[in-house]
Amino acid sequence: MTTPPAAVLAVDKRAQRNILIAVLTALIAVIASVSGLNVAQQDLARSLGATQGAVLWIINAYTLALAALLMPIGAIGDRFGRKPLLLGGLALFGIANTVAAFASVPSMMIAARIVAGSGAAMIMPVTLSVITSSFPAEDRGRAIGIWSGFAGSGGMIGLFVSAFMVDVLSWRWTFILPIVLAMIGFVFTLRFVPNSTEGHTHRFDTLGSVLSALAIGGLVLGIQEGPERGWGSTVAIIGLAVGFVSLVGFIAVEFRVESPLFDLRTFRNRGLATGSLTLLIIFGAMFGSLLVLFPFFQAVLGWSALGSAAGILPMAAMMMPMSTVAPRIAARFGTRTTMAVGAGIFSCGLVALALGASVEGGYFSVLPGLLLFGLGLGLSMTPATTVITESLPADKQGVASALNDTTRELGGAIGVALLGSVFSAGFRASMTPALSDLPKDLSEPASEGIGKAFGVAANAGDSGPRIIDAAKHALVDGWVRSMWAGAAFGIAAFVFVVIRGPRSADSAVDVELITEPAS
Repeated sequence: MTTPPAAVLAVDKRAQRNILIAVLTALIAVIASVSGLNVAQQDLARSLGATQGAVLWIINAYTLALAALLMPIGAIGDRFGRKPLLLGGLALFGIANTVAAFASVPSMMIAARIVAGSGAAMIMPVTLSVITSSFPAEDRGRAIGIWSGFAGSGGMIGLFVSAFMVDVLSWRWTFILPIVLAMIGFVFTLRFVPNSTEGHTHRFDTLGSVLSALAIGGLVLGIQEGPERGWGSTVAIIGLAVGFVSLVGFIAVEFRVESPLFDLRTFRNRGLATGSLTLLIIFGAMFGSLLVLFPFFQAVLGWSALGSAAGILPMAAMMMPMSTVAPRIAARFGTRTTMAVGAGIFSCGLVALALGASVEGGYFSVLPGLLLFGLGLGLSMTPATTVITESLPADKQGVASALNDTTRELGGAIGVALLGSVFSAGFRASMTPALSDLPKDLSEPASEGIGKAFGVAANAGDSGPRIIDAAKHALVDGWVRSMWAGAAFGIAAFVFVVIRGPRSADSAVDVELITEPAS
């Protein structure tokens, strides 16, 4: 990958450390906010007088704005300067989270979350493109590995801190972590991050930017709302329809304009295609697994929100150091081999979760699977991110970073929808025969979900313990089905990497030839 002409390479180790502090604190602030409010849903509903639908919008509005704006804002950073965009995003993000902390009604909270997501979209792609544009080649791989580790575990950090705040203080304190991190990131960015921008002679692809935002935003909206409201609901149908129509329009525009936002022909590059698919699948598996992991900790094991968040820390403890050493492993054994082994290990982790999880076995029945899962994630994430950034030329690093981030967000949304649907279907399939001899006014509502089952059991008299026991075993049955579904996709990723993984000859130079605009 060629060095950006306007970039200032940070050769000094102290300068590199300060740049990493700036971008990593900003990154953790963004990632932690994705999942931080998940542990405060009931508190939000009570405090704001919000319906369940409003609570879901409070949680999902942030992700929706973030995912929709990543690609166009990444391109804006390439063209007009990455440092000003990062500073502006941190300021907007911090202000929006402060407003959210003092929100008194659901509409105020939803609006603040949308603005915070927009600020996050200004931050997230720039954090990676700052690394790729300011670190010399010999130090870039390790820096990307550190970035990948925090990108993968930032959500877990957010869950842990948010759970502590909810248990000890209140849900309003869940915003203190992103606010403080945004302030630290702003100060370090202002002082230590060099600005970089790339020269452009062509007009900015405004139409492609709008269509990409509508495509990703519509698809994420439909995927998020489908499992909650039903795939036949108006919101889900409109979201998916807008997403697919905009995606078709985006593809048509990108093949016709002189300087596209993202030239789709770059997917001919093995590294770009394999890295994107790998990230899509592993983040889908990770977010989908966390969706069913917390009910297991809280409903089956009886843990608090804080204890449940602590339960996933061993996975993060495997993921983060492995992400850091993965570049050296890839340099020794090859990128394709490293990605394939990583995909294979995290697939084995999902299989272990499917085979091992049980009510009677408790936490230790899932711990081996969590450790394998974290190990495989760390080993595959960094090389996947590296091949994406190295597959695009220097003046497209913002777009490369945005593609990397969009793939992660879209994969997470798909994973939650897919594995969540499989989990819910498995729960119902297990509960129906287990409670078939009970009256329908008990069995039917108890089959709708673990929370509803516990509520029914509280008023079911002598049948209460039986309903609770059936619900715990049904939850594990749903878990097993969802883990097998995740493992199937993981194995598919492994096979794809083995067959179509990046070759040593793949480089950004090859892609620059592909992406040269037609005269």
